[in-house]
Amino acid sequence: MAEVIPTRGAALALAEEKRFIETGYEFLDEKRMLLAATLLEELSAWRASRAAYDEAMAAAVAALKAAIARHGFAALQHYPAGAGQGEAMDFGHRNFLGLDLLEPPDASWHPPAPQAALDASEAAEACRAAFAALVPHALRVAARAANIQRLIAEYRATERRARALENVILPETKADLAAITEYLDESDQEEALRIRNARR
Repeated sequence: MAEVIPTRGAALALAEEKRFIETGYEFLDEKRMLLAATLLEELSAWRASRAAYDEAMAAAVAALKAAIARHGFAALQHYPAGAGQGEAMDFGHRNFLGLDLLEPPDASWHPPAPQAALDASEAAEACRAAFAALVPHALRVAARAANIQRLIAEYRATERRARALENVILPETKADLAAITEYLDESDQEEALRIRNARR
């Protein structure tokens, strides 16, 4: 009971403060559960995006091998890769408990058509298309990873606040309230005894 004058007013104020702390803890606990559920959803979406990326990467590597066999590595280095492969992707945004989370475009998005090549071949075009298709997959993986990092940081901060309320602030407030209540009860008993003795 550090620097708390044991009065009825102090007891009422501490009781009100205790109710506010309990309400704050309930809010943080619910926020913690929502963050955990959303984090699991984002992790599942990241795994799906990563699996699609790995599949697209395997197709791009196979196409690269075929193009190198057709043109040679030196000639293929000068083959135009195309422009605007990732810049045209329009990421959406959604606000979740104050966090700005990215919403990448779905799988129907395709990069714009590349410029024509001088020494075009089916193998080289297939290679260029495979690597162009890899870009949106990589951006989707990156967007999901960024969401996961933001959610983890917010979850940890919420967890720290909830634990501080649950394990430090709330027990201290309860202890102060109990000490004041006990002191007031003892004072009431002493006053009752004095009145009884005075009547005698």
